[in-house]
Amino acid sequence: MMAIRLPRFLQAKQNLLRGSSPARDVRKGYVAVYVGEEEKKRFVIPVSHLNQPSFQELLSKAEEEFGFDHQMGGLTIPCREDMFIDLTSRLNA
Repeated sequence: MMAIRLPRFLQAKQNLLRGSSPARDVRKGYVAVYVGEEEKKRFVIPVSHLNQPSFQELLSKAEEEFGFDHQMGGLTIPCREDMFIDLTSRLNA
């Protein structure tokens, strides 16, 4: 099991959530994704993350589970929130 440093985890979570607004605006070069196994949470990430091999694995799992019919109206990724935040914080580093 991978250990997560709490300060890095909290900072990454704040950065990801900062892009979220009530109006659901997403800046150019970013994409909104919904993450979670049960309850889905919205994150805004750089489009460049979508091409990373580790992120591609998540996208493959999302395709297997949801196909192209996303109930949330956007890209839904079926993984734990803490794992997603750890992955995106490593991609941001």
